[in-house]
Amino acid sequence: MKILVVGGGGREHAIIRALKKSPLCTEIWCAPGNGGISYDAHCKAIPATDVDAMVAFAKEEAFDYVVVAQDDPLALGMVDALAAVGIPAFGPDKAAARIEASKVFSKDLMKKYGIPTAKYETFDDPAKVMAYIRAEGKYPVVIKADGLALGKGVLICQNEQEAADGVKEIMLDKKFGASGNHVVVEEFLTGPEVSVLSFCDGKTVKPMVSSMDHKRALDHDKGLNTGGMGTVAPNPYYTPAVADRCMKEIFLPTVAAMQAEGCPFKGCLYFGLMLTPDGPKVIEYNCRFGDPETQVVLPLLESDLLTVMQATTNGTLDKTEVKFSDGAAACVILASGGYPLAYEKGKEITGLTEGQLDAADVTVYHAGTAIKEGKLVTNGGRVLGVTATAATLPEALKKAYAASENIHFDKLHKRSDIGARALAAMQ
Repeated sequence: MKILVVGGGGREHAIIRALKKSPLCTEIWCAPGNGGISYDAHCKAIPATDVDAMVAFAKEEAFDYVVVAQDDPLALGMVDALAAVGIPAFGPDKAAARIEASKVFSKDLMKKYGIPTAKYETFDDPAKVMAYIRAEGKYPVVIKADGLALGKGVLICQNEQEAADGVKEIMLDKKFGASGNHVVVEEFLTGPEVSVLSFCDGKTVKPMVSSMDHKRALDHDKGLNTGGMGTVAPNPYYTPAVADRCMKEIFLPTVAAMQAEGCPFKGCLYFGLMLTPDGPKVIEYNCRFGDPETQVVLPLLESDLLTVMQATTNGTLDKTEVKFSDGAAACVILASGGYPLAYEKGKEITGLTEGQLDAADVTVYHAGTAIKEGKLVTNGGRVLGVTATAATLPEALKKAYAASENIHFDKLHKRSDIGARALAAMQ
């Protein structure tokens, strides 16, 4: 099969490396891709959000299957547009992608179907937001922009002044554009966070191995929120008992709810969960593989990814095995100094051969790299994800950190404590 993966970051690189293992995969392309991905796939410089150009390219090249890996093109209806020209794709259609593209849709879905989540209200009037927050009088309070905001449209406000500043930023200054026309105000939940990606075919849901993300830029969970500075899998807080409860109270009800609403979910449904003192609750849904969670989850997948993806498209997931290894994986992100604020691009990356290290059980996933004048250079905030697999989490972390020491570029920044919380939980 000839396959196209839509996107150009670390998640897409991880998907491509997993798809290449499939005996069914004969040729693989990525659009737009990046410098490091070009070692593993043919790249075509089409923006992931240009639905018309992408569909025209898919038709012209006669791709057998397209994996739409990024949230924006899913929200824009790329899967629908591909289906209209007879090309099967992995990912939800536009109606089902609302589970991520609209916080209001997802929160209302949970309320209607009794899926555990934080108490919330939705607003489109800034004055009413503040009146509600004052009346509740509970801090911290969470304010979320309704639409997609690159994982950054969520503010945790410690007091009334911060809340007022947040409302101004989202709704009046339009920091996240039209995403801020509506907001969700919700109670602040406490407890360990767990990410669970799952394969869905509209009826059946098969969860992948759990993971733990590290959102803050600096050690000890300090600094600004980022797209993710590292991940580990499995997540030690996600015990078999918790997994059973999530399946009964959250996963199955969500898939049934989407079906009942007339927008069955097919593709990868990501459950962002908080294990609160009152039990597991949904913080957010994503309509695609998480980044950088994918970089630790897919290396542990033992089943054929392409076969599983096709089963989600064809509605045959109940008859398809989804098997993960019993081992562990750890991913350490190498970022540009200054990320998530201003950072420089174009720094030469040394220590890699054809984008990889010569180390057993270690893969380097390229998130923000380019090839300029024959040299691999930085081209984003998150540059590389160094992932190692091993029998245990301590071994995987040790391997990932040791491997990352061989890679260099000017102003390289990484956290030194990825996995520390997970290791503490295992004691």
